[in-house]
Amino acid sequence: MAGPAKRKRSARALAIEAARIAHGRHATDVCVLDLRGISPVTDYFVILTGTSNRQMRSLADEIAAAAATAGHRLFGAAGADSATWILLDFVDVVVHLFDETHRGYYDLELIWGDAPRVRWRPSPERAAGEEGGRKHGRRE
Repeated sequence: MAGPAKRKRSARALAIEAARIAHGRHATDVCVLDLRGISPVTDYFVILTGTSNRQMRSLADEIAAAAATAGHRLFGAAGADSATWILLDFVDVVVHLFDETHRGYYDLELIWGDAPRVRWRPSPERAAGEEGGRKHGRRE
């Protein structure tokens, strides 16, 4: 079993990879919150807005597959049927995929306003394929 320090680095890497996948698949307003020391439940939230039900379900599947490949077990998932708020729980990382209406209504960034935002960048291979000046997600 991995030690606590390695597990924390691994959780951060998973959160950033989930954000990169979402950004690369044209999700909007992608952010990663560092909840270590703030939440007793998880270490990171990845929050994003999807543009359609199909996109949100596809993103959820892709993020779960990438996590499994990296050795992270999906503890639980909810919301894929309605695709207004899909939640993927990897214990140390929780991914929230919202439609625009529910993202504004639940406003997790406001609720967890004390949490620092994790700085991340799109992966180089995905960033190279973007059109100049086009912004798909917020990077902090």
